[in-house]
Amino acid sequence: MSVLNENWEPGFGAIYTWFAMDKSGKIAVMVNNCFGELPTNLLRIKDIEPLLDHLCEYMWEESQVFSHYPRNKNGNFELDLYSAWRQQSDLDRNNIICKLQADLIKSGHYSEANLSVNKGFFVYHGVEGSTEGEDYPVGFTGETQMGDYFRYLVPTIYASINDFPEELRHGIAVSDTVDFTIDRVLDNDKIDEYFPKMYTK
Repeated sequence: MSVLNENWEPGFGAIYTWFAMDKSGKIAVMVNNCFGELPTNLLRIKDIEPLLDHLCEYMWEESQVFSHYPRNKNGNFELDLYSAWRQQSDLDRNNIICKLQADLIKSGHYSEANLSVNKGFFVYHGVEGSTEGEDYPVGFTGETQMGDYFRYLVPTIYASINDFPEELRHGIAVSDTVDFTIDRVLDNDKIDEYFPKMYTK
């Protein structure tokens, strides 16, 4: 029986990655880091976990089902906000950028930077930590809580819904109000307000 359903609640345990489209059609990878909410209409999809698995496998170019991938966008990435908890050993922005660039060279399409550079995705991470306040997005001056999604990586060339196979597009949550080029932090308590529907033709 699937763990993900309409009654699911975030907490310690599995990390889920889901996909979202903003009001302009730009695409973001949303990593909940255990504590981020998932949109209710996403959770209502029957067999949602296999669908998310297919989307993630396609993103990492590991899919055995959907093996036709878009051409590399050959753009760049910008580091926006980053986790104080995850980067606690070194919070220096330039050092983090250098690590991301090195990993892109070493790991190619398996690197997180590649998601922005060649896939054209924004990347948002959920605020994590073992206790409230232990983690926060470095570079953001406002208050955040565990589960809030912060903008981690920004692409210079953008993906669109057309970069996904038609069979997977209904698994992408859609917003009429969010703008990934502007909105740096998304309130975890308002995920259903931000993303009230799923993609349809």
